[in-house]
Amino acid sequence: CVASETCALDLCKAEYVRDVAPGEMVIIDRSTVASGMFTSLHLPNKFGLSQCIFEYVYFARPDSLVFGDSVTKVRRAHGRQLAREHPVPKVAAGELIPVVVPVPDSATHATIGFVNECCALGFPCEQDLGFFRNPYVGRSFIAPNQENRDLKVRCKFNPMQHVVKDRIVVLLDDSIVRGTTAKQLIGLVKSAGAKEVHFRVASPPVTDPCFYGMDFPSKKELFANAHMGDLKKMAEWLGVTSIGYLSPEGLVTSTTGKDFAPDHGFCRACFTGVYPVPPSHVDLPVLESKPDLPDNIFTKR
Repeated sequence: CVASETCALDLCKAEYVRDVAPGEMVIIDRSTVASGMFTSLHLPNKFGLSQCIFEYVYFARPDSLVFGDSVTKVRRAHGRQLAREHPVPKVAAGELIPVVVPVPDSATHATIGFVNECCALGFPCEQDLGFFRNPYVGRSFIAPNQENRDLKVRCKFNPMQHVVKDRIVVLLDDSIVRGTTAKQLIGLVKSAGAKEVHFRVASPPVTDPCFYGMDFPSKKELFANAHMGDLKKMAEWLGVTSIGYLSPEGLVTSTTGKDFAPDHGFCRACFTGVYPVPPSHVDLPVLESKPDLPDNIFTKR
């Protein structure tokens, strides 16, 4: 069988064999059913390997293997790197240490890495669940309009007052797209009695639309662009004391476990504006192509 994530294979007790390679077309026909063996076609590759790094940030389930690596492991590494770059605030002696609250559920594992690394670096804090998440409400940022997105957030999250009341709260999310969900969650934490709210993001600012399938409709709707990348203005609009993003380089090094290199093999276009495959309808910066390879097969239709 073939699946988009390995967690689907776990459900039907299938053995994970390998990933479908980039540009590979797996053929399942009568001979496949009879023999149990797949055949493949491989499309010509003009632009090199550029796997979507946002799978690790948000899309994939934490119990999956993506691009050959554990999503849980990578997200915890993102959190550790975020702690090195933007740890929790230090508090005076005798004060309660900050409580770090993940935005359920995709920020949970980044928060574990963040809290562990903050404590190791001498920034004491603790993790707790600050929201009850309604499991019957879907992802809010892909709802078709702002009114629906706002309603989904209100139905989806309820703050846990006993966790955040009179505490310095560090709210940690995997990403910010439009910012409206983050603003509402911060408002909920404040309404539950938080003494102070800080915001940490386990990915860089989203600055550019995705032309490969994600719902980022325009640059002007993206939170970072609406505030011209000014962190102070972002914090003021959200209503937090401070905000800290994982750097683009930190995202790559914590994902790969290696020093940063230009040929890291991931698409970061939504964070950098550099597109590995040039969109045909806009004039945008792109990565260098490989002229010795044949044209992309899809341009020949």
